[in-house]
Amino acid sequence: MLRRAAAELVGTFWLVFGGCGSAVLAAAFPDLGIGFLGVALAFGLSVLTMAYSVGHISGSHFNPAVTIGLFVGGRFPARDILPYIIAQVLGAILAAWILYLIASGQPAYDLGTDGLATNGYGEGSPGGYSLVSGFLIEVILTLGFVVIILGSTDTRAPQGFAPIAIGLALTLIHLISIPVTNTSVNPARSTGPAVIAGGLALQQLWLFWVAPILGAVLGGMLYRAIAPAAARIDPNITGEPHRTPQP
Repeated sequence: MLRRAAAELVGTFWLVFGGCGSAVLAAAFPDLGIGFLGVALAFGLSVLTMAYSVGHISGSHFNPAVTIGLFVGGRFPARDILPYIIAQVLGAILAAWILYLIASGQPAYDLGTDGLATNGYGEGSPGGYSLVSGFLIEVILTLGFVVIILGSTDTRAPQGFAPIAIGLALTLIHLISIPVTNTSVNPARSTGPAVIAGGLALQQLWLFWVAPILGAVLGGMLYRAIAPAAARIDPNITGEPHRTPQP
């Protein structure tokens, strides 16, 4: 468990540092910035690269909502949920703290003005979207994300391609929702920057736990309802997905 938790911490660190770092450091310049597309790709690539790197150790969740969704989908034991979530949140906070230290090296950077790629609604939304809009899009996109994860790692899916599907899915999710909430679908990703930034981001953090977890639970339930039981991975699995032996 210690090795698996460490893999989750490292993977979540990479996700937050790569994804939020692209928004804070590389998208901040009007002429040289990478824009929404670049930030979306950075989040997708961070998951894809770490899924191939440490997925065989921990299953590459990097997201409390995914961990809970996999449990609901019959892929993950309840006893391992808390250690995974603790590791994920710690990795996210560490990444956000180091990212802040780096960003502070630019004299013009101001945490209150420039932020740390925090998530929000209303005043905290990049496009000024309401709480209801933010809640709905986070639920729906997390639901879809969990279905994609469960489906791409199913025993009947093409083997070895799951990280690509999952990384591209996260890229698509960001392309849709960056203007609405700055995209969470991941309570750990939201918690790290919010803890460092404080203020409004911390006040609105509740939504980015409640909505993604609700979406993940619904996604797990939906996949269990539509996927034949024989196509599911062994529910006791704790590491890399593998084929269930067939008679």
